[in-house]
Amino acid sequence: MRQAMVYFHGRLAGMLREEDNGQFTYAYDPRYLIDGEPIAFSIPLSADSYRWDELPPFFSGLVSEGWLRQLQAQYQHVDEQDSFGLLLANGRDLVGAVSVLPIREP
Repeated sequence: MRQAMVYFHGRLAGMLREEDNGQFTYAYDPRYLIDGEPIAFSIPLSADSYRWDELPPFFSGLVSEGWLRQLQAQYQHVDEQDSFGLLLANGRDLVGAVSVLPIREP
């Protein structure tokens, strides 16, 4: 299982996980739900977890495309088709309010 902390405007908003079965889940942090705002229109605030069969469009849209994606994949030794892997490797330096930081397994 791979997972990441998702920050919105520098504040921990929630956790994104790729489960062993290939599904993805996102859950807002309970403290963020008190007075936070949705990280995306497609992921409104909810105490329930979201579940998808593939990396959701909001997150896959944060990953580079074209020549930059190829360069990042080659330099970081990540499969170019592994959008979540590329997001984990580059999520600290995204354009906009969202940052995605990997949680490393011990």
